[in-house]
Amino acid sequence: MKVQGSIEFTVTERSGDRVVSVMAIQPGVTNPFGTVHAGATLWLADVTATVLVMGEKEMAAGMQGFPLAISLNSHFLANQREGSFKAVANFVKKGRTVSVVRTIVYGELDKVIADVTTSHVFSA
Repeated sequence: MKVQGSIEFTVTERSGDRVVSVMAIQPGVTNPFGTVHAGATLWLADVTATVLVMGEKEMAAGMQGFPLAISLNSHFLANQREGSFKAVANFVKKGRTVSVVRTIVYGELDKVIADVTTSHVFSA
């Protein structure tokens, strides 16, 4: 059995204390039941949170000082089959070494899809 997927999203807002990303629901992010796979939802939330913790830095392969996720806590509350998901990340604690971010993933009509809290530590 071969399983294949493709995840893509766009950062639509980025400031020092908030990042917003949007992911279209398409066949590459759905499970066999036609709803968005939990892993795709978690990936959207985690990467959106990572962009927030990075601040003004841009992601690049092999970069120094990347904020590694050391803890992920997620609650999946709903799902949907079409449209898009919007992830909104805000700091719970912005630290020099460890930061904690809460990311809410919304579906259509601002329905809460997932509530994700991540902790990030800067690697050397």
